[in-house]
Amino acid sequence: MSIVVDSLSKRYGTQQAVDAISFTASDREILGFLGPNGAGKTTTMKMVTGYLEPDQGTAIVQGLDIRTHPVDAKQHLGYLPEHNPLYQDMYIQEYLLWAAGFYPIPDRKSRVREILDLVGLDREQHKKISQLSKGYRQRVGLAQALLHDPEVLILDEPTSGLDPNQLAEIRSLIRQLGQSKTIILSTHIMQEVTALCDRVIILHQGRIVADDPVSELQARLSGSSLVQVRTLESADASVFASIAGVLRCERLEGGRLFRIVGRDSTDLRPEIFRQAVRHSLTLIEMKQETRGVEEVFQQLTRNVS
Repeated sequence: MSIVVDSLSKRYGTQQAVDAISFTASDREILGFLGPNGAGKTTTMKMVTGYLEPDQGTAIVQGLDIRTHPVDAKQHLGYLPEHNPLYQDMYIQEYLLWAAGFYPIPDRKSRVREILDLVGLDREQHKKISQLSKGYRQRVGLAQALLHDPEVLILDEPTSGLDPNQLAEIRSLIRQLGQSKTIILSTHIMQEVTALCDRVIILHQGRIVADDPVSELQARLSGSSLVQVRTLESADASVFASIAGVLRCERLEGGRLFRIVGRDSTDLRPEIFRQAVRHSLTLIEMKQETRGVEEVFQQLTRNVS
């Protein structure tokens, strides 16, 4: 295992930010780290990287305890924090050459050229960091994290605030890096999880409430049904909410679109059709939907106290 976390805990005053969590990350695995704001994601990442001292528990990186062998363990780690700390007045190439000096890299100039090409900064290398867009600044931070060719990458919200083109490019790069490195990726973007991650951990109130492959996480709600219904006429949610076996009905678009959730896997569509006829409603769309990671996330972080 590239990373082994055992009973890791951190408290800020009266707030238990991380509550005795344990997990592992395998070689060449992209692990999604999800949770609402304040769930403990960033605190956990900071403890795994040795940036923050845990109150209890251990984090092992490539067989090295981050608390007892911090320097050796960090040789195997690359870290891109949520708020990317860069020296704005330095030029890109200048900054990366300076950062490379912290590692035992035999030929720093050659390595910097290699990394600039990898992250798509070769044509921007002579610009000042202050002149760059947020997307390119994220690339600089990622380049710095990759300089020493670490086996493990910790990326905290690496695509936050990027435009669609930048988003696609950074995702493609992360997917490429995941072929040879272990990556822990924190994100709020659910599509990113399904597009990039092999496995996902969901944190809520400092605890792990899910730890599954993405496909299995989606299947966790396969025992319930979800039907989307569109009507020509406007109606009240109670029309469909009153059907036996319906857990809830969400009314959208002025009462012409409904998302109907069943209590179990029973197909609700025949009864939905009959109910529409009873209320003189014209059905123009009715389809069964697949429950996605976003819905699993919402259910797990809403119901756990």
